[in-house]
Amino acid sequence: MQPILNVITCSTRPGASARRGRLVRQVARAQGEFEVVACDLKELALPLLDEPEHPRTGKYSHAHTLRWSKLTAAADAYVFVLPEYNFGPPASLLNALSYLSAEWAYKPAAFVSYGGMSGGIRAVQVAKQLMTTQKIVPLLEAVAVQNVGTLVDAEGKFQPAALHGESAAAMLKELARWAAALRPCARRRPDAQGVPTRSHQGSTP
Repeated sequence: MQPILNVITCSTRPGASARRGRLVRQVARAQGEFEVVACDLKELALPLLDEPEHPRTGKYSHAHTLRWSKLTAAADAYVFVLPEYNFGPPASLLNALSYLSAEWAYKPAAFVSYGGMSGGIRAVQVAKQLMTTQKIVPLLEAVAVQNVGTLVDAEGKFQPAALHGESAAAMLKELARWAAALRPCARRRPDAQGVPTRSHQGSTP
């Protein structure tokens, strides 16, 4: 059974990041080391955190939380595709992280960031600090897209440079290594409502 990679596009602005995530999904599928799942925070439409219980309890009241929990718990690794807003990550990402707890733990994460001259790397640095408090393991390898506006064609499609594809390939290979190494530690959450456990011996309870 292939490990599952969630490619999470974080901007909720119309058309802002979904196309940026396509590059990673294409490279990952070509490499064949992951089963790739696309997760778009705009489509998930999580409201500002509205659960009455602390996420560590795993007691969720709302359908949107259960859906997000199930997607997150099933994954073995994550790639976050994010812009930089005011030197930080978008609020949609911070909100999505805060909804859950153990579903994230002991799993590796990599980043595709985009922006102006910085390529969004300041947003990544902030996100890494937050993610370590949830026991997510952020990697060094990343894709940083500088001056993203110059890489968008007349139809609004993102046209990555060859370097971006090469960086994505190297990042995903490292992500696969970390996913395999962390697999024995990664927590599943059978106590949470509607959250499946996942076995890598070929069965899903």
